[in-house]
Amino acid sequence: MDDGARGGPAGPPSGPAAPPVAAPAPPGPLPYEGVWRFTADAEDAAVPSARHAVRDLLRRQIVPAPPDLVHGLLLIVSELVTNAVRHAALLSPTVGVEVAVGAAWVRVAVEDSHPYRPTALVADHGQTGGRGLLLVREITAEAGGVCDVEHTAAGGKIIWAALPLAPGAGGAPVLPAPGG
Repeated sequence: MDDGARGGPAGPPSGPAAPPVAAPAPPGPLPYEGVWRFTADAEDAAVPSARHAVRDLLRRQIVPAPPDLVHGLLLIVSELVTNAVRHAALLSPTVGVEVAVGAAWVRVAVEDSHPYRPTALVADHGQTGGRGLLLVREITAEAGGVCDVEHTAAGGKIIWAALPLAPGAGGAPVLPAPGG
């Protein structure tokens, strides 16, 4: 039996030698992609600190996010951290903020140790507060994104919102799970 029939090496090519063909490099993450996480004490000062940290991160990583999207993300971070400070601080002395940036999506998530899973309330025009999650949901929907609340393994919760970097990008974000 011939060795070539068993998958052995082929003979030399006829004619001039062909240059070796390099396999294409596997696509790597874009320079702005990654996951960043920080924590803050659950107090009022955490709100502007979180907002500034997210803004500075997006600038530093040169994330290609339009100004309207950045504004929406910063408002979402402010609302989520405010909620954690106001409603979870008793059981959660710290608040975690995570920013995950993929090729086409950016996601912000806020984690606390309080087990209560809030729901977005319907706007009551006589109320002066209580519309933070409603606002988060509306900003997210208007941008074509998704948001949700998930329980953590430790019994707390993560509230997150993922928005497409380009208008009309749609589809589900391909990002690591919050906190993971």
